[in-house]
Amino acid sequence: MLFEASELLINVFVVVAGLFIGSFLNVVIYRVPRDESIAFPGSHCPKCGGAIRFYENIPVLSYLALRGKCHHCKTSIPFRYPVVELLTGLLFLALKIRFGFSYWLFLKDFPFAAILVAVTFIDLDHRIIPDRLSLGGLVWGLALSFFDPSITVIQSFSGAIAGFAFFYAIAWYYEWRTGKMGLGGGDIKLIAMIGAFIGPLGVLTTIFISSIVGSVFGIVLAVRQKSRPSSLEGEVPEGLMKYSLPYGPFLVLGGLYYHLLGEILWHPFMNLM
Repeated sequence: MLFEASELLINVFVVVAGLFIGSFLNVVIYRVPRDESIAFPGSHCPKCGGAIRFYENIPVLSYLALRGKCHHCKTSIPFRYPVVELLTGLLFLALKIRFGFSYWLFLKDFPFAAILVAVTFIDLDHRIIPDRLSLGGLVWGLALSFFDPSITVIQSFSGAIAGFAFFYAIAWYYEWRTGKMGLGGGDIKLIAMIGAFIGPLGVLTTIFISSIVGSVFGIVLAVRQKSRPSSLEGEVPEGLMKYSLPYGPFLVLGGLYYHLLGEILWHPFMNLM
């Protein structure tokens, strides 16, 4: 009974920590693409500049209490803010359940998840993946491999190199054949960072999952766009079948899938071998 109570308290602590980290990630998501400091000035409304008091900055609860509007100018606060906070809290809980409660959660798993959440929403908003997140995460992942018992130095470095080399080769070949850029440099650095944390098999899984999910999203988007009526009967609007989906979120999904579920995707093939 005592163990169950302490486990519940730990889970609550992890979720609350995730909510507050998610609140900080909202600052990162907004300021980093704009080359603004994430420390100064303090939290404020981007519309009117009014300072956000500490009791107005409580994750999720403050959004509900303020009814999704700035206390000063009544400008609507994007719904993304509580979404990021809740998502981070749930991810932290999933990581704790998967790996147990240890200092490695705070050194490796939580930072890895936090970077991926920030990358996802920045890429969705701005179609960029800032170097300070991808390259900073890459360095941190490689450095941890010298001490992390769950991954060897060779696995970490080979995962980073394999991810970078594979995506760089695809980007180079696509540009050589078409004269247009396919994969952005941000995606290449992101897969290298993911590889540093989860190794070469994780890179393979990430590419596999991201390709499938990205293709499904692309097909659905193309079908929806094609079904829209054009301005003239029988006319297909110029560029209708050319879409630009940010690939970063799909890489994040694949990386988190492997990090949380491990090699479960490859178990049937391993058993056959």
